[in-house]
Amino acid sequence: MERIPSTESAIEWLVEGDPAIRWQTLRDLKGASARTVEAERRRVAGEGWGARLLGLQDGDGRWGRGLYTPKWTSTTYTMLLLRGLGLAPEHPQALRACRALLDGGAWADGGVNFWPRLRKRSETCVTGMVLSIASWFRFDDPRVDRLAAYLIGQQMPDGGWNCQAKPGDGGATHGSFHTTISVLEALLDYECFRPSQSAPAREAQSRGREFLLVHRLFRSHRTGAIVKAEMTRFSYPPRWHYDVLRALDYFREAHAPADPRLEDALDLVARRRGADGRWALQNEHTGKTFFRLEKVGEPSRWNTLRALRVLRAFPAQCASHRESAAIAASRASG
Repeated sequence: MERIPSTESAIEWLVEGDPAIRWQTLRDLKGASARTVEAERRRVAGEGWGARLLGLQDGDGRWGRGLYTPKWTSTTYTMLLLRGLGLAPEHPQALRACRALLDGGAWADGGVNFWPRLRKRSETCVTGMVLSIASWFRFDDPRVDRLAAYLIGQQMPDGGWNCQAKPGDGGATHGSFHTTISVLEALLDYECFRPSQSAPAREAQSRGREFLLVHRLFRSHRTGAIVKAEMTRFSYPPRWHYDVLRALDYFREAHAPADPRLEDALDLVARRRGADGRWALQNEHTGKTFFRLEKVGEPSRWNTLRALRVLRAFPAQCASHRESAAIAASRASG
């Protein structure tokens, strides 16, 4: 009888990785105690990828001498990555960067506009990124609450968000996958940061998830065709880009209820598993980086960690099909 690839061996491989991978593996896949997880998480600031990034911060609290550009070495994208690594909230270097982002971008309409000479209004996607960063690192500033209110006010009738939408002035009339996932992640971080005043953020997320579910996370709601092939290729870091695994990981983190419309996306993830029980890095987004985390085409700890915890979070969804898909992948790789 053929067996699906070993999850246990894949998890042990994850534990051998960077502290950013280890602490999340211990929390999400090994069921370690909170004390053990937190001890490992503290290592992010002093070892590996996290320490390297912190060591590259400019004297004024920024990275790459810019707030949003150059990509991907600017303050915004470096802080997004540090948030993904799990650098602890209220880390002093992170708080300095949060202040730099808000001092340099907080706009009169409540959002973020890093280009006041070129734009008359805030940019929704960038506002989402900055809200996610400030909320994760618990930057206690009233401007953070205004960012959340701005984003909630920008939600479109279909439940999504689009940075090309211009209320009352034409522009996009359909939500964008890219903008929507950035805003959903930001509102979830805000909900965790300000639980006592997060009811509007929770409601907005519910509508935003419905936007993605109507599209089965990557399909046209009209024809059922895949919207863009790049959405089905998993990358890390995602930068501002949407893909299926990123969306599923948000659904997991938000404790969203199981829904049959997740089935196509979960099947896709299961089919991408290799014979060794791991997932490869399928894509990377071009741009300047300080250093590479992983190489395209090789087994990826980031994708393996996220795929395993997503499949664990929705075990009842098309389970038999996922097992068949894993066996098929093992045969193909063998």
